[in-house]
Amino acid sequence: MSDALMAVAVAAAAYLIGSVPFGWLLSRAAGLGDIRAIGSGNIGATNVLRTGRRDIAALTLALDAAKGAVAVLAAARWAGPGWALLAGVFAVAGHCTSVWMRGQGGKGVATGLGVILATAWPVGLACCAAWLATARLSRLSSAGALATFALAPVLMLLWRGPAAGVAVAVVSAVVFWRHSGNIRRLLAGTEPRIGQGR
Repeated sequence: MSDALMAVAVAAAAYLIGSVPFGWLLSRAAGLGDIRAIGSGNIGATNVLRTGRRDIAALTLALDAAKGAVAVLAAARWAGPGWALLAGVFAVAGHCTSVWMRGQGGKGVATGLGVILATAWPVGLACCAAWLATARLSRLSSAGALATFALAPVLMLLWRGPAAGVAVAVVSAVVFWRHSGNIRRLLAGTEPRIGQGR
C-alpha cells in the first residue's frame, strides 16, 4: 500500500475509533436520557458527571481515554510506529466531531490523554498529574484541561522529539478550540466550578 493510501486508511480508522460516543451510549443505557440535553451539551465525562452519576462519568472517562490509546497502539501494530501519531490526532478529531453525533462531540481531553499515555506513558502520567492538581486547586475542570494541554507539547517534545511534539501540539490546539467558550468564561470570571452548571 502506498504511503498516501496508508495515511488515508490510518486516519479514517482512527477517526471512527475516536467517534464512538461512549458518553452518549452509557448515559442512554443508564436511563439518563440524551446527554446532549444536559449542561454543556457535549458527550464527554465532565458533562456526564453533571447527571450526578459518578460511576457513569468515570466509565466514560476511561473509555474515552481508551479510544485514543487503542488508535495509537493499533496503528503502531498494524501500520507501523511511524503512523501512530497520525492516528492519535485523528482519534481526537473523531471524538470532538463524531460522525455518529452529526459532528457533535466532546472536548478531547480524555481521548487526548489516552493518545499521550500510549505514545509516551511518563509524559501521560505527568499530564494526568497536572490536570488533577490544577483542577483540584482551582475547582475548574476547564482550567485543568487547558493547563495540561499547554504543557503536553513541551513535555512530549523533550521526551520524544519534534514529530511527537508537533502531533501533540495539534491535539492541544483542538482541545483549546473546543474550550473556546470556557476560555471566554474563565477570562470573564464566570466559569462554573466542578459540579456546577456548564
